[in-house]
Amino acid sequence: MYKSIVDNVNSKPTHRVTRIRFPLSVLLLIAVVLGLQLIILPRYIYQVSPAATELSDHYTSQLKVGYSKCLDLHTLPKEHPHSEITTRKNPRWNSVRGQNQTIVLKNATLFDGKALLSDFMDITFEDGLIKSVSAATKSIDHGPNVQIVDLEGKYVTPGLVDMHSHHFLHAWPELSVTGDENEVHMGPLTPFVRAIDSIKTDDKATAIIASGGVTTSLLIPGSANIIGGEGILVKNFVPGGETGEEVVEEVLLEHGIPVEERRRYIKMACGENPTNVYDHTRMGNAWLFRKQMTRGKELIEKQDTWCLSAAAALESRDSATISAFMRNGGLPEELELESTVALLRGKVGVNIHCYEPEDLEDMIHHSKEFGFRIQAFHHALSAWKVPELIKSSGENITIATFSEFGFYKKEAYDANLWGGSILAENGVPVAYKSDHVFEITNAQYLMFQAATAHSFNLSEALALQSVTSVPAKSLGIDYRVGYARPGYDADLVVWDSHPLLAGSTPLQVYIDGKSTLDPASVAKNTAELSIEHTLAKPRSRTPRLSKQISCSKLDNSDQIIAVTGIKQSYLTPHQNLSSDTSNFTMVLNGGKVVCLDLEQECAILLGEEATIIELEEGVVMPGLTAYSPSLGLAEILAASETSDGSFDKSLAQLEPDNIIHAKYGIHLDGRGFSRARLGGVTQVITTPISETFFGGVSTGIKTNGKHNILDGGIFQDDVALHFSIGQMAKQFESIPTVSSAISKLQHVLVKNIGKDNVYGTVANGSFPLVVHVDNEYDILQLIKLKKNHPLPLNLVLLGGAGAHLVAEEIAKSKTPVILTRNRGAPDTYEKRNALSGPPLTRSPAAVLTDAGVLFALAIEGEGSESHIHNLAIEAGWAAKYSSLTKREAVDLVSRNVEKILDLKVAEETRDFVIWEGDPLQLGASVVFSIEGGKLGTCLPLSN
Repeated sequence: MYKSIVDNVNSKPTHRVTRIRFPLSVLLLIAVVLGLQLIILPRYIYQVSPAATELSDHYTSQLKVGYSKCLDLHTLPKEHPHSEITTRKNPRWNSVRGQNQTIVLKNATLFDGKALLSDFMDITFEDGLIKSVSAATKSIDHGPNVQIVDLEGKYVTPGLVDMHSHHFLHAWPELSVTGDENEVHMGPLTPFVRAIDSIKTDDKATAIIASGGVTTSLLIPGSANIIGGEGILVKNFVPGGETGEEVVEEVLLEHGIPVEERRRYIKMACGENPTNVYDHTRMGNAWLFRKQMTRGKELIEKQDTWCLSAAAALESRDSATISAFMRNGGLPEELELESTVALLRGKVGVNIHCYEPEDLEDMIHHSKEFGFRIQAFHHALSAWKVPELIKSSGENITIATFSEFGFYKKEAYDANLWGGSILAENGVPVAYKSDHVFEITNAQYLMFQAATAHSFNLSEALALQSVTSVPAKSLGIDYRVGYARPGYDADLVVWDSHPLLAGSTPLQVYIDGKSTLDPASVAKNTAELSIEHTLAKPRSRTPRLSKQISCSKLDNSDQIIAVTGIKQSYLTPHQNLSSDTSNFTMVLNGGKVVCLDLEQECAILLGEEATIIELEEGVVMPGLTAYSPSLGLAEILAASETSDGSFDKSLAQLEPDNIIHAKYGIHLDGRGFSRARLGGVTQVITTPISETFFGGVSTGIKTNGKHNILDGGIFQDDVALHFSIGQMAKQFESIPTVSSAISKLQHVLVKNIGKDNVYGTVANGSFPLVVHVDNEYDILQLIKLKKNHPLPLNLVLLGGAGAHLVAEEIAKSKTPVILTRNRGAPDTYEKRNALSGPPLTRSPAAVLTDAGVLFALAIEGEGSESHIHNLAIEAGWAAKYSSLTKREAVDLVSRNVEKILDLKVAEETRDFVIWEGDPLQLGASVVFSIEGGKLGTCLPLSN
């Protein structure tokens, strides 16, 4: 009980616990009030700055701008499917100065970019676009505003595409201030410079290039730097825009296309050029390149991270979040690295100057390491050695190369005339390009490179593709150029003969549907041509004749040899022997011609032991005589270790006892000799290596490789004394001007009259004086010197770029010319009046012929030994536009040289060469030569 009372006393009263509940509407009201207090009201109550609001909006705006750039970073160049092509318009066309009349080319023999079509075709184009390509019809009802051109079977190709040129950047005529293709003052890595910033639209070369059928060119920086900068595509038509002014924008291929949608290209270089300019090694170049790519990759990583964060910030729609993010900066960008980043993202086509296998391989490794695609290797003269390596990249890399130019430096020493066909046989795309800078790489003759490649076994279709659709595809523009099909730009070339024949020349070039050549001028400049349509069979790397000819057996001096199937002879007294239908036979006994007549007339001389050589289109021609500035004295002119050397430029060289004689430095082997044999050149006049006023005494050498300097390898010790007049002469010590060079030459000659030395023999006219000269005024000075000299002077002009302007004076003075500028160019100031040749001007050879000048032809310039096999072809080319017979063409590179230089050659004992095919045209092959009554060359081969 007590317990219960106590418990009751200590206990507390019990209360009911209740939870206060507010209606939902009250809670919402509270939230609204708080929101007003915290967000809206502070702007008024606490006076939030408008600048803060503006800053927040600015951050949001900048974020959107940056993010739009993120999207652009991943946008690749647009691909144009074929289904879109027929609906496209030519963005370069304008109604003011563009094509304003429909043109129909009827009855064309058309190469459409893929194949040579068998039927005659009609091609219709308007507003700068090809509208239709169809089988030729007789109908001519095309309406009032239509120009109909009946081509009567003439060849038509797409406009040529040159994927490596420097015109516009290195303008003609060259001056020290007009060469803008290499930026060498910012170091070896200059991806940030752009070719477009160096374009000079008044370049004299542009019209010349277009006259050769080249309508589209990729202009790229030079190869001094590891990364040289960005290139740009142009059409070779100035002016092309609405105003008719010479505006850079209007020469661009992609004029009319928004800048951000245009294709981009970058030039890189490996090997000798950047190593020589910056004195690096290849491994040093590779390190610098990889370092640059790594910098680009690092920036890409920063950009991608920023872009992901930017996307997240935008999705948040929270101004505070956006502001906080943007306070750290916008999209990471560096103008210096923009091109590098773009190429690593696949937005820029990569074109690499690279020659040798190890360099090609290294760049392929770099491309895999950093993830960029190589569009093309340029030059790549050793690529023929490693086609599988090139294909292993998996990127369908194009080889943009030369067909024959080589030997000018170590990297070019493995140049192979068969290189294009070897690459093509192995599935590697081959394009030929000009590398246009000077006369030696004049883009006007781009098609001739394809023709040369065809003559060395590249198929007809692939040869024509190599300067049209292949480069267009490599550059990603094969949706508008490179083909002659509906929907493509109306860039078309009409040729006077099959375009793969030597001397083939455009009669008309259309760019964006507009004709660029004046028909009246073309007719005047090409009036003497003879149209040929027959394309010779290309050479084979394993000649058919090798199976029936034993060269060792032919070398037997007692052997009787009969050559059947001869169609033409240029030997005296058999020069009139020619037939398209009959076959003639030549019989040789002990190296002497004992019969050259119809087969039945010579049969009596043949016994059972006679060796019979059966030809199909046999030709007998004199051994050719070439002029060379270095053959036998330098194997690789740019590598001093391989040459005799060049003498100093001091006046001491003019002392009679110090005169340099080429005969003392001659070596009688090398790759230039191999190509000479390939071209039927049996003897060469070689001068001492010189690039200045005084040239020394030349010598005459044999090319067959069977003799040394003791047993006939030098056929004439001393041939002529050589000087140069012009800009080159000013490099000589104490001869600061051209005028002082003329004065010094005159003084040396007069001073030595009657002296028993080389100058004395020149001064009395018994020894030729050969002066290299180009400018017409300098030529006149030499004629005046000859006229005023007290004794007859045996003066010979070498070069002759301006000779056409003073041809009458040259003829009147009876001064012969060794013309090296028949396919010349106004590339330098002293040659600014040089004729570029048909179709724009007459041929220099034609002008000299009309004036009655005695002249011969020669090839000179950088790498001239790599072209020496074309000597007869150059003669045929000259004859085409000079009304010369084939016999006269042959004389230009044989008898005329001998006559001009007083080389004593008897007709009955002269060298002669047996050819299969016409030597004046591409594709002919030397079978063997007879020199000094013995076998000289037999089935020659050459790289």
